[in-house]
Amino acid sequence: MSASPLQLPEQQQQLLDRSRRLAWLSIALLSSASIFMAFTLGQSQAMKTAWISDVLSIVPPAVLLVAMRFERRPADRRFPFGYARAISVSFLVTASVLTLFGLTLLIDAAMKLLTGERPPIGTLVIAGHQIWAGWPMIAALAYSLGCGLLIGKLKEPVARALHDKALAAEAQMNRDEWMSEGAAIVGLLLVAYGMWWGDAGSAAFISIMIIKDGWSSVKEVIADLMDEAPTTLGHLGLDELPVKVAAAAEQLPWVARAQARLREHGRMITGQVLVVPRSDEDLTARLARATRDLTNIDWRLHGLVVVAVADLEPF
Repeated sequence: MSASPLQLPEQQQQLLDRSRRLAWLSIALLSSASIFMAFTLGQSQAMKTAWISDVLSIVPPAVLLVAMRFERRPADRRFPFGYARAISVSFLVTASVLTLFGLTLLIDAAMKLLTGERPPIGTLVIAGHQIWAGWPMIAALAYSLGCGLLIGKLKEPVARALHDKALAAEAQMNRDEWMSEGAAIVGLLLVAYGMWWGDAGSAAFISIMIIKDGWSSVKEVIADLMDEAPTTLGHLGLDELPVKVAAAAEQLPWVARAQARLREHGRMITGQVLVVPRSDEDLTARLARATRDLTNIDWRLHGLVVVAVADLEPF
């Protein structure tokens, strides 16, 4: 039996459409912030790291938009359980990119600290006035900070309502922009007062924040892909849904005992509900025998559960 096409209630569908619009808004605002920062980049290591952080923050919404196009595809012979896990794949891609780039930037910043490299932040002439080049950098950082806070604030309630871990991770990363950009601003001000290490030091701090966001997301998505039981959004605790499903099944008059085995499937939850009927009428024996025979077809088959259904859905 193939998986049925992904269908959402009207309210959740509206939220999903909103998350798509927020992804486009994220790309637009973060792209404008990245362009603003690129024009003011200069030779500051902190500024360069903050700029790369902004560019990287465009990746999650872009990948999420691609995943959204796949997750609604109907099941087929190659993917009989559907494409709902495209969201998890997008989550993994984003987390991996963040972690790898964060490590690269941290090594770069550490080398500059060890070699004692001084950042040459000079002056600019704007409208006939000579100003310190750090001020336009700080303005660009402040604009980026505001964009990140706004986007993160808008995404957070949508992610919670959709139980969308990828979107929640995006919101967290956007909200963390205030620390990254704030650290870069502090680094520039330290350089202005003669403390050369402030630039590379703040760049190292930003890199660590990028690694932290990426690594926490990597751990979460690996657990999802290993069929971890559903967890509460933003926490490590297990969701109570499997207990509720099993309890509801045991309330059926023909069921003696029930057990729910659920896992997250993209933004959805799927799994098995195993029930012990009060009167089997040979049904239990037939299901057990079919499970054993089918498992013996190939050594790679494991944990099969045969479920009686009324009809088969064509691919």
